[in-house]
Amino acid sequence: MNVQNTQKLNGKHSPVSLHGTDEAMTSEKATDVAMQDTLLTPRFYTTDFDEMDRISVEHIRDEWDPLIAQMESDPNKGHFKKNEDWDHVDWDGMEPELKKEFIDFLISSCTAEFSGCVLYKEMKRRGSNPEITKLFQLMARDEARHAGFINDALREAGIAVNLGFLTQQKKYTYFRPKFIYYATYLSEKIGYARYITIFRHLQENPDKRFHPIFKWFEEWCNDEFSHGEAFALLMKTDPKLTSGRNVLWIKFFLTAVYSTMYVRDHQRPAFHEALGVDVDWYGQEVFRKTSKLSEQIFPITLDIDHPRWMPGLKRLQKASVAMDQAKRRGGISGTFGQLVNGAKAGFAFISLYTIPAKKHEMAPTTRLQPCY
Repeated sequence: MNVQNTQKLNGKHSPVSLHGTDEAMTSEKATDVAMQDTLLTPRFYTTDFDEMDRISVEHIRDEWDPLIAQMESDPNKGHFKKNEDWDHVDWDGMEPELKKEFIDFLISSCTAEFSGCVLYKEMKRRGSNPEITKLFQLMARDEARHAGFINDALREAGIAVNLGFLTQQKKYTYFRPKFIYYATYLSEKIGYARYITIFRHLQENPDKRFHPIFKWFEEWCNDEFSHGEAFALLMKTDPKLTSGRNVLWIKFFLTAVYSTMYVRDHQRPAFHEALGVDVDWYGQEVFRKTSKLSEQIFPITLDIDHPRWMPGLKRLQKASVAMDQAKRRGGISGTFGQLVNGAKAGFAFISLYTIPAKKHEMAPTTRLQPCY
């Protein structure tokens, strides 16, 4: 890997190749990647906005008002701007496989952040409940900054995602509000855990920081943390959301989010090797942090130390790779391979889902503060 982090940013770079060939990644191709809808790519969501508009926060006002006040104070107002800490990146000298995986990481991250922005802006536009629309306005503001900052990093490589095109053309998936709460809460909290784990690791190993964007992760992940707090309070407005049969849905989303992260991260071995991070260690560390944080609102956590946990993840990841290879192969054998390995992936997920969960009592106060 040949990445120089000593010179200040200047000049432009030609479009980069993601495959070590003459075929260069362009803004159009980056947007095509962001447009993909698979089990492992970020999606755009829509929901029943009228139901969300009927939420009452009166009985949680002692926790709600301080959170809104904190977000209105806008602690990261000036954070997402390049300064003298933004070092020059030698895209042309970067090892091809690392370049490919890092660009994929940036495109995926940009799409995920912008997905939140689109959902939150729509709630602000369509809602009339001043408490709820204020929250979503503030979260949309944060996510727009995040997506724009990542897209600026991509632009240095000669590419950028056309976010306006995504808004108009990307497929939207409908989720009931409670599923939006579960999925988005976990997305925000696991985002915090991922960013802060990488940030702390690179604090101790600055020689592994091959791109300056990692320097911005600490304050950035605190936005993710606050958004997770907001969704925890939204769930607290209705105790049925975290009790009864809904606990099975919580377990499903925990299993789905954790296993998706594991499979996706194993698609980027060069990226994690460059960071000096063992992917299995990183996954377990992120799951451990996220599980501890989620105790604030979820009555269960997954047993990630269970004997079936890691073998199940490995089987799921192996089946996912085989499915992708079969899809690329095409034809009858490719179709058959997708079916067989899809079944293997399904059985692996069921094995993970049926691991007994850990139950705990929830504290009367839900709000937390970043501590990692």
